[in-house]
Amino acid sequence: MIRTNEEKLVEFLLQCQPGQPRTRGNWEVDHQGTPFILPSIGGITLNIQAGDSAFGWEGDHIEPGVSCTADTLKPFEHPNVGLQVYSCAGNRATVMTGEAKGAEGTVLGHHGGSEHVIVDFSRDVKEKLLYNDTIIIRGRGQGLKLVDYPDIVPFNLDPRLLHAMKIREAEGGVLEVPVTTIVPPVCMGSGIGSAHVAKGDYDIMTSDPETVEQYGLDNIRLGDFVALMDHDNRYGRAYRKGAVSIGIVVHSNCLEAGHGPGVTTLMTAASPLIRPVLDPEADIADRLGFGTQLNPGRKGRGGKKSK
Repeated sequence: MIRTNEEKLVEFLLQCQPGQPRTRGNWEVDHQGTPFILPSIGGITLNIQAGDSAFGWEGDHIEPGVSCTADTLKPFEHPNVGLQVYSCAGNRATVMTGEAKGAEGTVLGHHGGSEHVIVDFSRDVKEKLLYNDTIIIRGRGQGLKLVDYPDIVPFNLDPRLLHAMKIREAEGGVLEVPVTTIVPPVCMGSGIGSAHVAKGDYDIMTSDPETVEQYGLDNIRLGDFVALMDHDNRYGRAYRKGAVSIGIVVHSNCLEAGHGPGVTTLMTAASPLIRPVLDPEADIADRLGFGTQLNPGRKGRGGKKSK
């Protein structure tokens, strides 16, 4: 097992609630100049969950599961900023009120712009939720260190998910990390230049069909672990030759220019100390046993798609 400082991590209770579906209320325009009005960010999304395709939905920036906020009217202020920064992929979430009281879910990551934390719950739980229900997230992960790999920096990563990712230690201080997709640096778009990656995401641009086909980007699923080549996320999001970052896909493909499936950073290195290894099951749903799994018989709550 990879040695960490997890026994020293601070664990917060973070309170939030589902955020209503949001819209600007008029036409959006896609990268071909075509106007559209479609579902987008926010909401209790009943029919989309971790493990489902990030492509093919009649929507733009769709957030699977439950889009959570501490204050929907002040997304860039306290306490929502704290919710964003301290919620980490793999954190456990519990419904504390209403008909779904006691139900548990899992944090996928956070989506910048909407300033939502994305939490996966099974459909039967989502059917019982209201927008004034209270959800508690056990926020743990920021400050995580890999004791024997000081130049590989984790962000937004619960240790239980780290240990479930099937990462292998290789020679030369290299970690082999299973991913579903290796993303070329030219494809990274909206979100580049942010000061840090402890909240928000950035998008894999999908506006060029030949590149999408060449790299199999349209096979990406929600919750996939993906490798972002030549991208250094230590102090923001920047191009650096030889760097590698690993992220988790938190929202669907997009129609707008400069956008596509959104990625929350999980770990990064400025040099090739992370070696991505292709694995179609490298998805949080498969690794933790919920949502839509490729091989549901191996773990989880049964059924290919949780009901």
